[in-house]
This record gives sequence, C-alpha cells and structure tokens, in this order.
Amino acid sequence: MRVDKYLWCVRYFKTRSLATKACNLGRVKIDGQNLKPSREVHPLDEIEVRKNQINYKIRVLDTPKSRVGAKLVGLYLVDITPAENLEKLDLLSYTKSQQREKGAGRPTKKDRRDIEDFIDDTDDI
Repeated sequence: MRVDKYLWCVRYFKTRSLATKACNLGRVKIDGQNLKPSREVHPLDEIEVRKNQINYKIRVLDTPKSRVGAKLVGLYLVDITPAENLEKLDLLSYTKSQQREKGAGRPTKKDRRDIEDFIDDTDDI
C-alpha cells in the first residue's frame, strides 16, 4: 500500500491529499529518508511523521484494505512516539491558549481586567 494512502487509512491525516502534501514536503520518513507518496509500506516499517510541530513514530503492523474506523486503528499500527515529543504537545497547547488570535479585535473589558490583574501580580514579585 502507498504510504500516503496508509497514513490516510489509519487516520493520521484527514484527507489523502494532505498526506500526499506532507510526503512531498519531506515530513514523512522511513529510516531517516524522505519518502515519495508512492513508496510502498510493509509490515514492521517504522514511519516518522512530522505533524503539528511534533515528530510521531509509528510501526506498521498490517495494511488495511480501506479507511478504518477510529476504534480499529490499533490493529494496523503501534504508536512508538517518545514521551518527550508528547510532552511538547502539552506545552504547545498551553502557549497557544495564552495568545490572542490574530484579527480577534480589541480586548474585551474582561480581557483587559485579566491582563491588568496579571501585570499587578507580577509587579509584587
């Protein structure tokens, strides 16, 4: 099975075109080598996928015939991502929650009060 189709089938990407684009941009690797989307995937291959600033590592157990449900993904892969990479994901979620979205407009009255309270708390230290 093609690597782009496999990543789509096991729900690492929402669409197959996103999986193909990730392969073309060098975000999908096997043994440290960039892959073309047409590269065949075989059982026991270890695929490294860079997605959302995190390097995920998965081991292929089997290739599905078509896209599988979320509950059945475990039959076709094993996630061997190191714990440090998953901790980065938690840190990224904290930093994103503290930033205002671009184009969100002016801060509301509540936002302004929260900012002032935060600044007043740091002045006491």
